[in-house]
Amino acid sequence: MKEIMETVFIADDEANIREGLKCIIDWEELGFTVCGEASNGEEALQEILRLQPSLVLMDIRMPKLYGLEVIEQARKQGYFGTFVILSGYSDFKYAQTAMKFGVKYYLTKPMDEEELEKVVKEVYVTIQDTRQKKEDDEFFRRKSKKEILQDILLGKARMELLNLAELKLDAEVYQVVLYENFQIGEVELPYQFADMFMVADTGSDSFEHFVIKEKNILLLKGNFAVEKFKRFLRHYESAPQKGSPLDTLFLSYGVEVTDISELKRSYEQAAALLGRRFFCEKGQHVLGYTELPESREEKMAIDRAKAEEYCAKLTDYLQTFNRRKVQETLRELEAYLYQVETDISAVKLFTTDLYLQVKDTMNHRYNSMDIPFDSNQDIIAFINQQNYLYEITDYFAEQFETVMSSIGNSSRDSVLDDILYYIEHNYPSNLKLEGIAALFGYNSSYLGKIFNKSVGESFNSYVDQVRVKHAIELLVENKHKVYEIAEMVGYKNVDYFHKKFKKYVGESPAEYRKKLDNQE
Repeated sequence: MKEIMETVFIADDEANIREGLKCIIDWEELGFTVCGEASNGEEALQEILRLQPSLVLMDIRMPKLYGLEVIEQARKQGYFGTFVILSGYSDFKYAQTAMKFGVKYYLTKPMDEEELEKVVKEVYVTIQDTRQKKEDDEFFRRKSKKEILQDILLGKARMELLNLAELKLDAEVYQVVLYENFQIGEVELPYQFADMFMVADTGSDSFEHFVIKEKNILLLKGNFAVEKFKRFLRHYESAPQKGSPLDTLFLSYGVEVTDISELKRSYEQAAALLGRRFFCEKGQHVLGYTELPESREEKMAIDRAKAEEYCAKLTDYLQTFNRRKVQETLRELEAYLYQVETDISAVKLFTTDLYLQVKDTMNHRYNSMDIPFDSNQDIIAFINQQNYLYEITDYFAEQFETVMSSIGNSSRDSVLDDILYYIEHNYPSNLKLEGIAALFGYNSSYLGKIFNKSVGESFNSYVDQVRVKHAIELLVENKHKVYEIAEMVGYKNVDYFHKKFKKYVGESPAEYRKKLDNQE
């Protein structure tokens, strides 16, 4: 322990003795500084209680109050420093009376320099040892308390053995708050939220700050602390001022509990939320227990089939230039992933898989176009480097805007043109008027009438003609069998393909191919 300068107070009714006591020994060398003096007992008592000196040299015979009376009153009023009695009377009765008040040292006048120095040295060592022991006891008490708090939060404490009042843990309500640097990856905190919280404290010992598994934990105790935290939240959730202490921190908090044995639940909620920062909105500094996913009996795991489902939706909306639906689908994707109980790496893998499916699908359908997708390697690297889900979906939105610009035709100025364009690139799919109408935001009956009037034939007839046109192209290439071509252009049933082909060409696919062979 670093030694500190102690204080000494001199009480004697004779001024020359007081001055002599100041000079008879080198107080500073012995670790003391004279902090005050008094010439009568009443003044001495008042100053001792005010200054709380480490050591008091007290004359027995003092005006107004005797020295022993000063000692007795000082002890009753909470002074626990060391007294050395000075007396011109070698009467052991004084010493006996003083001992009842914890006085160990009794010196007679005239003062012997060596004897006084010896006593002062002994007193100094005793004071230092006492202070060290007190600090050690406090250190171990705090350490023990933190270990107890850790056991409580982890659900390992034997609550029946704890004296909550002695530990200053008895309260009507409790709540756990965790905090870390707002900059993900930065461990060192520019500000301690506990320190900021302490500024407004009333000295009621209303919170505990400690660390578990490198997590900064603030345990709020009592209504005063919980209400004060709510006031902090009102400032926090409305976006803290840039550069302010609050702007550098991220908080998560669990539910308020009225029984300390339930703190484990509050802690687990706060810890779970801290691990879900990936799902925060841009600039969000706080996650509370109400934002945890709904609890289910069975955990909701990532469904790989969902990637195919979202891919189908997104590729349809991209081809129909439906920006609103693209954004809605991305928000739907975020909501789905928020409810999934898995680690962040699995979420990133899912979004990577989804994006690559969209890329492959669009490149396949528009193989004659150069859509400026990023390379697979760059896509994977970008998604893995992101700290938040919104950064990934924002990237999707930007990329999808580029895709729509790339496949769009600036000369098409009507929805019908977009529909025909969509059919041209999706004819192998199971195209239905009802599905197309929904993609473009139309009633299917109304769209059917518009289609007939504008194109001059029904939707189904137009789709059949597009398929037959592409079937002819494949027959000319002469690389595939007829049943393969049927499937490639959207017909699962070969006989039905033959029927439609003959209707629009006047002969069967086999006859058409034979005619081509004869022409060669």
